[in-house]
Amino acid sequence: MKKITLPTLGLIAASVLLTACGGNVKSNDSMAAQSAPMNNDDLYEVHDDGRIYVFDDRDVYEEFLTVGETSFRKVRIGDGPKGETVVFGLTNEDKKKMSGIASVEMFDGDLAGAEDFYGEMRMEGRIYVFQSLEEMNTARVVGEVPLRYTDIASGPKGETVVYALNNENKKQQPSDLIAKFKSVNGL
Repeated sequence: MKKITLPTLGLIAASVLLTACGGNVKSNDSMAAQSAPMNNDDLYEVHDDGRIYVFDDRDVYEEFLTVGETSFRKVRIGDGPKGETVVFGLTNEDKKKMSGIASVEMFDGDLAGAEDFYGEMRMEGRIYVFQSLEEMNTARVVGEVPLRYTDIASGPKGETVVYALNNENKKQQPSDLIAKFKSVNGL
């Protein structure tokens, strides 16, 4: 029988302890990331020059509208419905994440919009406003909003604002959605 020396035994014990501790830390981080709630209340898009810029944070979106760039981003070349490059504007907290980013998950269809969802899409000099993620996803693919209420020159810089409607509200002015748009945009 081979004799194990004390230094060898100490090395084996240290390896086992470090491996066990490392495994526990990683699983706790994963559990914390999974339990953290994601922002599925709102989504913002800007379609410009063959790119779709997507944001789940209003401040990052407004910074982009002012500067034309985002500090942190996740880029997918050719991943849009018509081969556009998709650029996800990220918050400081999201910049190191590989998953668990609300804008990415909503864009991919892995996260449903909240019941009181609000969305804006800027495309071709117009601002499209949505009260459901499903309507927003359809507009992204089709390029238009089939049922709509159009308010000419009512945007923050005189843009035409198009409010997406559905079969339930297609015959009435979307007063609540208009009020929410004005509130969010400081009008």
